Amino acid sequence: MSTTIQSRLDNENVQYANSGGISQNNSAEHFVPAFKNVHTGEIALSRYSNGKSAPFHLIDGLPDSWLSKEGNHKDLEAFIISGFVRFGRFFDRQEAADFIEQ
Repeated sequence: MSTTIQSRLDNENVQYANSGGISQNNSAEHFVPAFKNVHTGEIALSRYSNGKSAPFHLIDGLPDSWLSKEGNHKDLEAFIISGFVRFGRFFDRQEAADFIEQ
């Protein structure tokens, strides 16, 4: 994983550390880490390279079109956001945090 992607996800984890906007604080409520393409509405669950669901945000299972490549580094395209799926509905991190707070 490139430093850029890791930094972006790490920054989000720091921002939502004390809320339901991170996996360890919302998994008990059936939130599954996912990504959403805001242009198309398509959602992809976070997966390991073998296809198994990941308990945290990984880019291994994302479509290539969701990643930009510069040299040996991959980065998420700006139109891809991280969040969670709960019973078929996508929540961005803030929405997940708000849901858990209620």
